[in-house]
Amino acid sequence: MGVQKTYAEINAKIRAGQAVVVTAEEVIAMVAEKGLERTAREVDVVTTGTFSPMCSSGVFLNFGHTNPRIKMQKVWLNGVPAYTGVAAVDAYLGATEMPEDDPLNTSHPGEFRYGGGHVIQDLVARKPVRLEAVAYGTDCYPRREIETWITLDDINEAILFNPRNAYQNYNVAVNSGPRTLYTYMGILKPRFGNANYCSAGQLSPLLKDPYFRTIGIGTRIFLGGGVGYVAWHGTQHCPAVPQDPSGRARIPAGGTLSVIGDLKQMSPRWLVGTSFLGYGATLTVGIGVPIPVLNEEVLYYAALRDEDLFAPVVDYAEGYPYCVPGNLGYVSYAQLKSGKITVNGKEVPTAPLSSYPRAREIAGILKEWILQGRFYLTEPVQLLPGPGSVAGLKPLKEKSLEE
Repeated sequence: MGVQKTYAEINAKIRAGQAVVVTAEEVIAMVAEKGLERTAREVDVVTTGTFSPMCSSGVFLNFGHTNPRIKMQKVWLNGVPAYTGVAAVDAYLGATEMPEDDPLNTSHPGEFRYGGGHVIQDLVARKPVRLEAVAYGTDCYPRREIETWITLDDINEAILFNPRNAYQNYNVAVNSGPRTLYTYMGILKPRFGNANYCSAGQLSPLLKDPYFRTIGIGTRIFLGGGVGYVAWHGTQHCPAVPQDPSGRARIPAGGTLSVIGDLKQMSPRWLVGTSFLGYGATLTVGIGVPIPVLNEEVLYYAALRDEDLFAPVVDYAEGYPYCVPGNLGYVSYAQLKSGKITVNGKEVPTAPLSSYPRAREIAGILKEWILQGRFYLTEPVQLLPGPGSVAGLKPLKEKSLEE
């Protein structure tokens, strides 16, 4: 009979200080040396990590009431608008929101120096943030405006709630066109001048559990330097897993996570406001997910190497912006991390948007939390399968880009 463990058994070992915890990097060598079954018997938890730009992120803030009370109609934090259609003194600040006076791409490429992600980092760093709010006034909320300075510790609650994080796998972005492109995948040089990718590969959480055997609603995670949870499947969740054309491995596709946690526990080291020239602002987020080794199948995927994990090469000159199906082939993360790949017969230099050293650090921190008995595993509710494809909008009237 193969290895079979339960969450309760693993948590009991954590409580007793007897759990064996290794990172997704470390387990690769163990499986190579000892094989799946022996390693599955020895190891209880495999930790993963990723530190990458994640646009679909933001915070719910409850500022507390003024005297007299105010029903905030519009709110700005350091000049960045927050959405107030929630309640009187609640707002949601999105990571990609920009100040109303930012020139954006008026003078292309815009610099996007400061946006919602930067405000979030300033809050987590306990820096003073300027709060401005206006209101239309009601009998129960008579105040019509307020202007003050706040810090994260001054306000009632701050909840990081990110609707789409930790993409399972993502495109390798290239540019076949004649001009430089400014994208959320960074600057892409013309005529296949470079290739950018955004994954930690063999450390990345959803690449190490492609069928969501252990990751689901309620999974406790490392989030932004604190403890968070998987709240739901992420938006655009499409976890279909097509067969790798080479037959050597399966290629996880578009699974995503919606995550939540207390911003007051988090750190500006793991939530970093980020600017993309010519594209916009975002937030770089640190996430680490523990994978309990329940059986050999779970361990098999947790021990996949960069050589076994592939990503599609996508052209951002034509293919991506105009929804042209297909790609320019697949490359492994080992090839990407070598610094060059071959696309259409041309050698192309590669660069990551995510940080592998930071991903390694997150996996290590999570490992230590578990070994110290500070972090226990939660048995999740299985994630919904998702739509199987991502629907798109159809405008009532098509307009040319020049209109």
